[in-house]
Amino acid sequence: MNQDILAAISGKMATLSKGQKLIANYILNHYEKAAFMTASKLGQIVGVSESTVVRFAFELEYDGYPGLQKALQEMIRNRLTTVQRLEVANEQIGSEEILDKVLNLDIEKIRKTLEETSRADFDGAVNSILNARNIYILGSRSAATLARFISYYFTLMFENVRLVHTTSSSEMFEQIMRVGENDIMIGISFPRYSKKTVSALNFAKNNGAKVIAITDSASSPLVKEADYFLQARSDMASFVDSLVAPLSLINALVVAVGLKKSEDLKQVFNKLENIWDKYDVYEKAEDLHL
Repeated sequence: MNQDILAAISGKMATLSKGQKLIANYILNHYEKAAFMTASKLGQIVGVSESTVVRFAFELEYDGYPGLQKALQEMIRNRLTTVQRLEVANEQIGSEEILDKVLNLDIEKIRKTLEETSRADFDGAVNSILNARNIYILGSRSAATLARFISYYFTLMFENVRLVHTTSSSEMFEQIMRVGENDIMIGISFPRYSKKTVSALNFAKNNGAKVIAITDSASSPLVKEADYFLQARSDMASFVDSLVAPLSLINALVVAVGLKKSEDLKQVFNKLENIWDKYDVYEKAEDLHL
């Protein structure tokens, strides 16, 4: 279904049964909560049976309730304010056994990321990074943490890594003004998507650079600019962005690139070990047992 799901529900209202209209009205008024409810929970809230909720999904031409739920989640991904996300988190997680619930949600995101990420895009991204003249890395707001993580390890492997700072749009474009053919830009963003990141990827694409998008969904605005789309789930409806699955994907990317440059890395780390030892960077194992 290509049209906005809320518009589709409104358009179907006249043909719905009494019970289905109760479901429709609840979704139209509380879509941010309905998107994370099971069919049973939604039915309980509006006072209809679970089977009525399932039939409602079929009425909207979905294969079942999971399809309807997924469409709602895709729609709200970039709509929820921080306050709404906090309210949804309270509904979804509650206040008990938070450790178990949050960790299990993150485990599920890693599992979905493993299932959904394109191996062809992953391999293409690895090869493009290895062959790039310059590697630009960009992540704004909470995604800046991931950008710095990639930059730290890629700087050990390459001499041509540029971490783009996004404090202001003018400064950002000054840093990427020379991006062009044979360069690659890695852009990272999750809901709510950063306009600066999208603008930077568009600029890089228009200037002939290859683009790697690390984001959560095919509907993300980063994907339309991307030569390689690396999908990492970040679905938690909370004021905290869940970065576990994206970080796991990035770990795989760093390891894959590192294995291709293993001989060069041996020389780099041999040199680094001498530097760390000379300048007393780390605690020595023998000192820890004194």
